[in-house]
Amino acid sequence: MHGSTNETELLARQLVELVLARQRQNPWPLGGAASAEELAKRVGPMITPAGLGGSEALRRWVEELAPATVAADHPRYLAFIPHAPTEVAVLFDLLVGASGIYAGSWLEAAGAVYAENEALRWLADLAGLPAEAGGTFVPGGTLGNLSALHAARQAALVRRGGVRPARWKIATSAEAHSSVAQAARVLDVDLIDVPVGANHRLTGTQLRATLDGEADDGLFAVVASAGATNLGVIDDLQSLAAVCRERGLWLHVDGAYGLAALAAPRMRPSFAGMELANSFIVDPHKWLFAPYDCCALLYRNPEQARAAHSQSAAYLDAISARNEWNPADYAVHLSRRARGLPFWFSLAVHGTDAYAQAIETTLAVTRQVAEEIRARQYLELLIEPELSVLVFRRRGWTAADYDAWSARLFAAGTAFVMPTRVRGEPAARIVILNPRTTVADIATVLDVMS
Repeated sequence: MHGSTNETELLARQLVELVLARQRQNPWPLGGAASAEELAKRVGPMITPAGLGGSEALRRWVEELAPATVAADHPRYLAFIPHAPTEVAVLFDLLVGASGIYAGSWLEAAGAVYAENEALRWLADLAGLPAEAGGTFVPGGTLGNLSALHAARQAALVRRGGVRPARWKIATSAEAHSSVAQAARVLDVDLIDVPVGANHRLTGTQLRATLDGEADDGLFAVVASAGATNLGVIDDLQSLAAVCRERGLWLHVDGAYGLAALAAPRMRPSFAGMELANSFIVDPHKWLFAPYDCCALLYRNPEQARAAHSQSAAYLDAISARNEWNPADYAVHLSRRARGLPFWFSLAVHGTDAYAQAIETTLAVTRQVAEEIRARQYLELLIEPELSVLVFRRRGWTAADYDAWSARLFAAGTAFVMPTRVRGEPAARIVILNPRTTVADIATVLDVMS
């Protein structure tokens, strides 16, 4: 199985050509779905005692399995949070996967960790964090939020002299991403639900009023959203930071989707107060054009994270004793790939100005599509977009109508859209993150609703 042969060299060339062919094809197919029964009928058993051989295994993937997946980087993938990696990031990801890099320690991956840290430094600077800020890359926002909140709780325990409350608590809003509630379940802490105003934003006034009515002995952190996933709303970070300072609370900012907009200078005032956060996350595999899976987790004081996350074992202590920057020390992980490298490479190739321009492009398309929605009498824009999420209503439609609209577009291979709910009522939701997405792409989707 190991070692280069004529067959593996042929397979390598075929794989690289598939990647290049996909990059040349624009747009590429959206893809689709299939049941397990359908796929079993198409491809038959593939894990066999004798093996299929490279050519046959690849053929079954290309002809049968790959078409039953959805291309999240398609220009008309407009659901959930789209994906739009640069070509050079994708190509470099091939090299990372083939390089055998264990990226958990400086000892074993100094060059890779140095490069990842350069990309993290750029993000920390955009957010206004101090020079000593740092962190690591983890697979996604869920693990990033969990890791940050674990570090926050450990820091609170140290401040309390090791005395634990009856129950630990975190505060956030109902608009927060579901991963915050998931982190609370994993950490076994209580969640204080802070109401938001008519504009769906969490503010310091609302937070203070809620906490004044709570027994907050075990409260250790507040989670704010910098571009909530469902509606794209940015919480009032400045006023939230003020309340956190007053009460000695850790402010964590979930910017998995929206914080990428910091790269566009025009948007930075919208994130005022970001520089006061104790930690934040942003996913380069979303609006920063990196491949899956890649979440940047940053701490104002990384030593607090290291104290919470460092693992001790006989075979690890020699690494820990070197006192080097080990990414394994800053999140809930140990074994890790150098998932930040494709992001770093794309930044190095294209420059940060190109990133700012790409994000500005998607914001401009969002504003134009908002006008398209206003121009159609059968549609109603529900929220003025702050970033690149558009939420709107088709007058007279029920939840079943939205579901049928979504299914019809997907079945035709036209677009991937998914309905949502706003204050309990069904609505349509479109997210624009891909610079290849045009107003004409989305007009096609809107026209189907007429």
